[in-house]
Amino acid sequence: MVAAASRPRAVPFLARIPEARDVRVSGDFTGWARAGIPLWDEGDGSWWTMLPLNPGVYEYRLVIDGEWSDHEEADVRVRNPFGSENCILIVK
Repeated sequence: MVAAASRPRAVPFLARIPEARDVRVSGDFTGWARAGIPLWDEGDGSWWTMLPLNPGVYEYRLVIDGEWSDHEEADVRVRNPFGSENCILIVK
């Protein structure tokens, strides 16, 4: 029997940034493109999207109103070569 290939699954991604006008997530899963994946404004300061990801460990940052930013809710981070930190997203 041949095992089925792993398919990306929809991973919910949420950030609370009440003062933002535009929020995107970018990381190794987008080639670090500043355009990233846009998040939807829920109107109450929360922003969200569904990320199509395979199981694994991903590094990412937010782009808030055009500026690279931290994701305050991220529990795990690693240093990056730009003097800041990348957030870690683990998909099981």
